[in-house]
Amino acid sequence: MLPNTRLILLLLGLLGASATLLAAERGARSAPVTPVPSLDVPRYMGAWYEIAKYPNRFQKQCAGNTTAHYSLQPDKTVQVINRCRRTDGTIDEAVGTARQLGGPTSPTLKVRFAPAWLSFLPMVWGDYWVIDLDPNYQLAAVSEPGRDYLWILSRTPTVSRQAYGALLERLERQGFDLSKLEMTPQAAY
Repeated sequence: MLPNTRLILLLLGLLGASATLLAAERGARSAPVTPVPSLDVPRYMGAWYEIAKYPNRFQKQCAGNTTAHYSLQPDKTVQVINRCRRTDGTIDEAVGTARQLGGPTSPTLKVRFAPAWLSFLPMVWGDYWVIDLDPNYQLAAVSEPGRDYLWILSRTPTVSRQAYGALLERLERQGFDLSKLEMTPQAAY
């Protein structure tokens, strides 16, 4: 075989391997987002600290200390209170309502922060899918079918490197772009 032929075959082999890797990555991202098999909604209630997120327009004012408080209501909806600290030290608060889709253990919810009188409009409801949750309900990841949003939440302001790293591996397998994740600055709560 001529030296140029070997070089061409080597380059073709590398090109084929690269194409295979790119196709596998595209396939992971085009596969549907998979929520956890079931969610014990009463157990999920309480305070959660935002550890990281995909940047988004509705949290631009947040400089850190972001929390979510969930409370089950008598009508089986969930009151959502999101808080964060602004750069000037003031607290920003958004109060919303979430409703579970499907059966009583469904991990898919719809959430709205618009006034109640706009509830009839489908566009005021956003998807809230619990896509990862440890068995002790201490660490969770929340997203939606399009992978445009992602939040990593914890019951405590900090998470062990091991637990966080394992969660990131699972999110990557679900096709999430981890380079977009932004750590949430934490201070004393």
